[in-house]
Amino acid sequence: MSTRQSLRTAVSFLRPPITIHSTDFEVHRNWMAITNSLPLDEWYISDISQWTLDYPPVFAWMEKCFTYVAAFIDPQMLILDNLNYASNSTIAFQRLSVIVTDFILVYAVIEYAKYYKKISKSSSESEGNNFDPQLVLTFLLLANVGLLIVDHIHFQYNGILFGILILSILRISQDCLYEGAFWFALLLNMKHIYLYIAPAFGIYLLRNACFQSDKDGRIIWTSFSFQRIFFLASIVASVFTISFGPFLLKGQLFQVLGRLFPFKRGLCHAYWAPNFWTLYNVLDKGLAIAGSRLNLLPSNMTSAAAMTGGLVREYEHSILPTVKPFHTFLLTALSMLPLVLRLWFSTKGRNCFVECLSMCAFCAFLFGWHVHEKAVLLITIPLTLVVLDEKSWAKIFLLLSFVGHYSLFPLIYTSAESPFKCGVFLMYTIFSFYSLGKRHLRRTKKDDHFLPLMTVTEKIYLVGFALLHVYNQLLHHYVFRLNSTLPFLPLLFTSLYCALGVFYIWIISLKTFLLNR
Repeated sequence: MSTRQSLRTAVSFLRPPITIHSTDFEVHRNWMAITNSLPLDEWYISDISQWTLDYPPVFAWMEKCFTYVAAFIDPQMLILDNLNYASNSTIAFQRLSVIVTDFILVYAVIEYAKYYKKISKSSSESEGNNFDPQLVLTFLLLANVGLLIVDHIHFQYNGILFGILILSILRISQDCLYEGAFWFALLLNMKHIYLYIAPAFGIYLLRNACFQSDKDGRIIWTSFSFQRIFFLASIVASVFTISFGPFLLKGQLFQVLGRLFPFKRGLCHAYWAPNFWTLYNVLDKGLAIAGSRLNLLPSNMTSAAAMTGGLVREYEHSILPTVKPFHTFLLTALSMLPLVLRLWFSTKGRNCFVECLSMCAFCAFLFGWHVHEKAVLLITIPLTLVVLDEKSWAKIFLLLSFVGHYSLFPLIYTSAESPFKCGVFLMYTIFSFYSLGKRHLRRTKKDDHFLPLMTVTEKIYLVGFALLHVYNQLLHHYVFRLNSTLPFLPLLFTSLYCALGVFYIWIISLKTFLLNR
């Protein structure tokens, strides 16, 4: 047996027992085929598949690196015309590639946990023998159920990206600002969604690299250094030049940018992310239906059901003003403005930086254009870094991780994976509530054992998810038999119920960040 055949057989045996096959498998298989089969100047031009390359160049080069191993596993996966090719060895290789790249995340989390143990004011002894902050932080990050669902069941490469993000935050927290800037610039050239949090990075680096502070943490305005800002800008510019330079030289920069920012995909994804625009769309649809039934509007205004048809495209709102990309950009920028101002004048250092970073991601998730539900991880994972320090942020994390992780359930739509996703969700949720409740409630009352840190209203809202799940899994299909006539209703209910919670959490987190001194 040849080396290639032996390797292919071994990988086939290692294939995880997961039946779901998301479209992202074909997306990344096609990207490997593009980078393997075509010259560099055709990477962002090829449209043989509908899944065109739309990630920045460094990620494309990572896909190119995968092809050198993939050629030994199954060369057929690297053929450009082999659309929807999905052999067992191909799927196994793709899943294993995620696991291998996750070691970057593992390394970053371990390093950050060591750093946290060093700077933490309270040791494990002060918490009792049953509580180890370093262990809890490590578990909350590495066992994040949203990351497990998105990467290892649905299929994406977010683990390596969040590993680089945590590494960047760590280096900045250790005052290695230039190294932190390098890692974040590299991250932006792997996945441009991290532009959401670029304002927090930019403001913090400008304040701390280019200015000095007095003993109270206040800015010394006369300490501005042109040399330091030049050095900082040179690091960032060098990364972008190496990444985009070859395409700039070939006159393809705008072609690449056009792929990275396809605004014609519409305001919302097929499954609406639980954000402000879900509430906006539902309100518009409700007003249109009410107006039609009251004979105040033409009946054809509600007949198309464009927004609730599960399509990814631009559409017009019926009653409320139609939202364009510029509107979402403006609203996102305005919502971030008080956050970065608070960061600029803050004397809290690391914690304020991480909190602002998460809040910028929150604003982009809430008001951004064509936001995916998976983007909620960009809020919850960085926020995990401060949940052991402050009770208010621990509560926000518990609420948002519960709601945000449940909103990812529609990604795993097959019945075979349903027990698994529910099981890991419950285990992670129980551990999160137990460990953070133990951390922040020194003298726990009996009533606090159930969903600690939550108010009565918040507890009722979270319990409501059980009813939502029963409807989605049982009542809609088997009792009301609406699957053929209203197939997207469970998705709509999930998105709407989660959006109500997300908007509420944003309000209390905004209040916490701006008013907590």
